[in-house]
Amino acid sequence: MTQSHSPTIVFDLDGTLVDSNRDLVPALNRTTAIDGLPPIERAQVGHVVGKGALAMISRAFAFHGVELPNGRAQELLPHFLTFYERHIADETVFFDGALRAMDELQRRGWIVAICTNKYEHLARKLIGLLDTPSRYAAITGGDTFDFKKPDPRHITETIALAGGNPTCAVMVGDSINDIDAAKSASLPVIAVDFGYTDIPVSELGPDIIISHFDDLVNAAERLLGS
Repeated sequence: MTQSHSPTIVFDLDGTLVDSNRDLVPALNRTTAIDGLPPIERAQVGHVVGKGALAMISRAFAFHGVELPNGRAQELLPHFLTFYERHIADETVFFDGALRAMDELQRRGWIVAICTNKYEHLARKLIGLLDTPSRYAAITGGDTFDFKKPDPRHITETIALAGGNPTCAVMVGDSINDIDAAKSASLPVIAVDFGYTDIPVSELGPDIIISHFDDLVNAAERLLGS
């Protein structure tokens, strides 16, 4: 694909663009109930969402002090995925201002892409239900390539698929996976401070931290010297 001279902005999905814990945690509780675990609140598992479904299942067992038998998380995974996919957009919403910010960036000529560790088909389904998929020049998931964040190639290959140039791109995320991947790719990175992380983003060294998407456009253009 021919590289564009337009700047590219790459978003993480869960905890960055969308508040998906609203549907992920009910799916988790439904899954762990199979083994008799009581439900847990969103705030108690939210910081493992970006690490994938297996991590969420393991975290739930650890939270209740219950030993997770070897291989049990993998056995429970299909139950989680089935329930989650059926209810993927029941309560999930874009964070306030996200759609407005992307509209403005595109008006200014930016290419918009998503790079998430969520399975690609689930990311595409969610975006298809909540937004206009044609907005995004590329949507890649944790299974799109043989690598995923924090591997920097996940971001750079997403930019390539979008037709962008990594020398003129910005990453937006909420967790150590996003920030470390962007740094390794030599990309400037904006962190949102309302996402799913057990480590405050202020301790992870992003270039800019925003607390609302109303601040995104100026932050992104400032990083690229626009």
